[in-house]
Amino acid sequence: MKTILVAGGAGYIGSHMVALLVEKGYDVVVVDNLRTGHWQAVKGARKLYVGDLRDAAFLDTVFSENHIDGVINFAAYSLVGESVTNPLKYYGNNVAGSQSMLTAMKEHGVDKIVFSSTAATYGEPEKQPIEECDRTDPTNPYGATKLAIEGMLKWCDKAYGIHYVALRYFNAAGSNPDVGIGEDHNPESHLIPLVMKTALGQRDHIGIFGDDYPTPDGTCIRDYIHVRDLAEAHLLALEHLEKTGESGVFNLGSGDGYSVKEIIDTARRITGKAIPAVVEPRRAGDPSVLIASNHKAAEVLGWKPKRGLDEIIADAWTWHSGHPNGYEN
Repeated sequence: MKTILVAGGAGYIGSHMVALLVEKGYDVVVVDNLRTGHWQAVKGARKLYVGDLRDAAFLDTVFSENHIDGVINFAAYSLVGESVTNPLKYYGNNVAGSQSMLTAMKEHGVDKIVFSSTAATYGEPEKQPIEECDRTDPTNPYGATKLAIEGMLKWCDKAYGIHYVALRYFNAAGSNPDVGIGEDHNPESHLIPLVMKTALGQRDHIGIFGDDYPTPDGTCIRDYIHVRDLAEAHLLALEHLEKTGESGVFNLGSGDGYSVKEIIDTARRITGKAIPAVVEPRRAGDPSVLIASNHKAAEVLGWKPKRGLDEIIADAWTWHSGHPNGYEN
């Protein structure tokens, strides 16, 4: 049985990764500082180590006590707005944490890592859908730190033979009702959970930032991927590294994306709730359409998203309606 170390495994996407690995028969070890993650979200892992990736002695203990076959790294701060006002926090955690992880891998002879990157590495895209060869010019420090880590991975591959897959994607959504885990951020900044909170009456309304974009219904179109589809992509990436040892960068996208109005209308239909929406002024720097191409991931990794918007919203509603205060209840 292979042992996989999941960094950030108590977070939203990381916890879904842990659940999938356990389901597939892997032995799972989790490291998380629990600053934004939840210990209750870690289901079925053999061990949860609470500590900071930047602590070399802590990581040495983790690698010494377990025979790690591969690493999947989700550990990062990820609030775009906060990254703009506090870039050093993001460089200090995201980049330094990944550097420390790669150092531990090198010292302990672990040569496979799947890195959870972001489509924020592209910045303002020149065309749609975005492809892996397109220009990378991040418009915020969060995207810049992820791109810096991708560069570090490339050079560590050349120097030390640590093979990697970096996965770039936009918006994870949904939950895993089978194991009782879902999205619980504080503060919450993602559209679908905010729509769910509005449906629950925890918010007065959901804001639509502009309805005069050059899109079919005038609202912004974004890529949403079911969190379980995302976890499956990370597993396929790990299997790809095991089989081929070939490093690479892949976009994960739904292929067509959904508008803000589509999200709200689908949520109204599935929840049976009114969900008041108010059109507000456009936000600066919001592109009308952001969609990532998934052709390369389909071709090389054999990944295609299986779950559409209805399932994303239904699973999100199952989680939020059953856990109105997240993991606190």
